[in-house]
Amino acid sequence: AGLATIAVMLTALWLFVLGLGILRLGLAPNTQEVLRALAFLLAAIAFGGVWLALAMLFSVVFRSAATAALAALAVWMLFAFFWNMIVQLVAPVIFAPDPFDAASILRTISALQTSLRLSPNTLFVETAQALLSPETRTLALEVQLTGLPSGSIPRAPLPFDQSLVLIWPQLTGLLAGFIALFTVGYIVFQRQEVRA
Repeated sequence: AGLATIAVMLTALWLFVLGLGILRLGLAPNTQEVLRALAFLLAAIAFGGVWLALAMLFSVVFRSAATAALAALAVWMLFAFFWNMIVQLVAPVIFAPDPFDAASILRTISALQTSLRLSPNTLFVETAQALLSPETRTLALEVQLTGLPSGSIPRAPLPFDQSLVLIWPQLTGLLAGFIALFTVGYIVFQRQEVRA
C-alpha cells in the first residue's frame, strides 16, 4: 500500500508539472520528451521504493517505532550527505594509485565510481542526469585530458533509446535494491510470525 501511495503521488505531481509546462510554454512535448519524462517517473518511483522498503525492513526488525524511524533516517543521511565524502577518503587509501602508472590511476577511479554507485542517491542522480539532460553521453567520472572545461563543446542530444541504454544499469540497480530490501523485510516478518 505504501509503494502504491508513493506511485500515485509522484504520478500526480508528474502530471501537474507536465500540464504546467504545457500551459506556460504553449507547446506540447514530443514523443522523445514524453518517453524521457515517463522513464524519469519510473526512476523516481523506484528510488522512493528503495527508501520505503528500507523503512519497512527497519519497522519489522526493531520493536520500537522511534528506533526504526531513527535507523532509517540515519541510513538515509549516510547515503545522502556522507557517502561521497567517505568513499573519496577511503577509496584512494584502499586502492592506492601509483602516480606513474596510468592503469593504476584508472583502476582507482573505477573503484571509486563503483563504490559511489552503492548509494541509491548516486544511482538516481545519474539516471536523472541522463534523462533530463539528453546531451549526456557518459555517466563515468570524466578524466579531463584536453584541459577544456566540461560542457564547453556542444553536443547533439542522444535519442531516448541511447539514453535508456546509458541508464539501464542504474535503473536496474534501483529496482533490484527495492526488490532485495522488500524481500528481506518480508522474510524477517514471516520468521517473526512463525515464532510468535
